[in-house]
Amino acid sequence: MKRVENLDLDHKKVIIRCDFNVPMKDGKITDNTRIVGALDTINYCINHNCKVILLSHLGRVKEESDLAKNDLSPVAKELSKLLKKDILFSEKTRGEELEAVIDSMEDQDVLLIQNTRYEDLDGKKESSNDPELGKYWASLGDVFINDAFGTIHRAHASNVGIATHLESAIGFLIEKELDALSELDNPERPFIVILGGAKVSDKIGVIENLVTKADKILIGGGMAFTFLKAQKKEIGRSLLDEENIEFCEKILANYPEKILLPKDVAVTNEYTNDEDYRIKKIEDITPLEMGLDIGPETIQEYEEVIQKAGIIVWNGPLGVYEFDKYKKGTDELLEFIVNNNKKAILGGGDIVAAASQAGYKDKVFHASTGGGATLEYLEGKKLPGLEAIK
Repeated sequence: MKRVENLDLDHKKVIIRCDFNVPMKDGKITDNTRIVGALDTINYCINHNCKVILLSHLGRVKEESDLAKNDLSPVAKELSKLLKKDILFSEKTRGEELEAVIDSMEDQDVLLIQNTRYEDLDGKKESSNDPELGKYWASLGDVFINDAFGTIHRAHASNVGIATHLESAIGFLIEKELDALSELDNPERPFIVILGGAKVSDKIGVIENLVTKADKILIGGGMAFTFLKAQKKEIGRSLLDEENIEFCEKILANYPEKILLPKDVAVTNEYTNDEDYRIKKIEDITPLEMGLDIGPETIQEYEEVIQKAGIIVWNGPLGVYEFDKYKKGTDELLEFIVNNNKKAILGGGDIVAAASQAGYKDKVFHASTGGGATLEYLEGKKLPGLEAIK
């Protein structure tokens, strides 16, 4: 696959698809990690005297009221600070005004174009990979670099559409992601998978793909209770993905030695951070109780498995992480992995946010920037953003 270093970039107009889908509150960026992640590719192009044209989406745009809250101009300001240079910003996603700005650009100028999903207001042109829009955006540059790993599993006009018309390559961020994830192609043994999060339905593809490759799969989070229910255990009012009990029964029957489930959990009677919890064995859960985190016996058992691991891939927290009381299982296993220098890949989304909050994100082998993209990679699916460049 063509990488940035393979392109002849000098004095070209280079379109870079970035992932600036950053969390915002009251118009201010609360976490600039994704912007920082794009800097290597942007600086490489600046150093090659390119005219750099940046595209990104932010949030979802379904109606007029979504435009203001998903405005990319705060990203332009943050980018200006990080690059230590003025950034051009176009309010328009297409048309004469945008073309005039690009025509006036000089080498080493950087332009950020307004949220690509502004184009979704008119028939989802961005999200449905409208061919005319992809062709138009491609006409604005000479070469295309896709560096938005977070959207590489989607066929949008701003990635697949542009790549269809221009010489294309992946950027340094995607290169780093793929290099890290390629460790799982021939994993060091034992290969341990940790799966948390709410529902089994979100992870069916991952479980089906990894259960044949992994040595052990440690399950926590809400999804653990559907597996426990499949074992005919009492789970009280814990989260249950009823439609997938049969799937869990099949996995447990076919791979009984590979799947580890919680032996004890932190239970309470209300889904809140205010009420006290107690630790109970799974067998002792009553019909009115709900489990919101794994318990100390489970943590110890999972640590014993992790201690022997060659490589670990982890997707999804093991408790209700938004409640302080139910972070313990996730935080203690993260701390154990870091303190024991275990090679771990955090599979994007909530587990990376949890690791960031606990101060471990930069201490693990790799924390992926993609949530859905990483999941689909782990499922073994083809990623349209990559296929277009191949």
